Amino acid sequence: MARGLNFSNVPFGHQHLAGKTAWTKKSEEVNQFLSRIPSEKIFITDFSFHSISIALLRLNKPKLLKEFVQDLFVEGSVGLVHLGPEDTDRIIEVYEQFGLDYDDAYQYVSAEKLNLELVSFDTDFNKTPKGRKSPGEVI
Repeated sequence: MARGLNFSNVPFGHQHLAGKTAWTKKSEEVNQFLSRIPSEKIFITDFSFHSISIALLRLNKPKLLKEFVQDLFVEGSVGLVHLGPEDTDRIIEVYEQFGLDYDDAYQYVSAEKLNLELVSFDTDFNKTPKGRKSPGEVI
């Protein structure tokens, strides 16, 4: 099974979905995850990518945003996951069924759609069938 990091698990044959929570919390654990997992095994949703971009620019950190993009997408091979309007019904189902907010439901459906495992510090995913693992649990 593939895996995801919600900033969203380490056997090298697995893939990961990255989200914004892990990028902003416990940076050392995340740094170890990112240094040990090949970038082509990591995925981030467009939702998380844009959320990180907004946060960095609000902090007046355009250079850090450029480095982020360079590291993940130019030098690295992190996959960018996109959900379309046709996925809205499933996002709403997950929102209602598990009591997740929109962001978490988007991450969950993205992982579900691509058979990725969520890697996250967000314990809200613990109430779902897919669950989640922290970056430290997979390295």
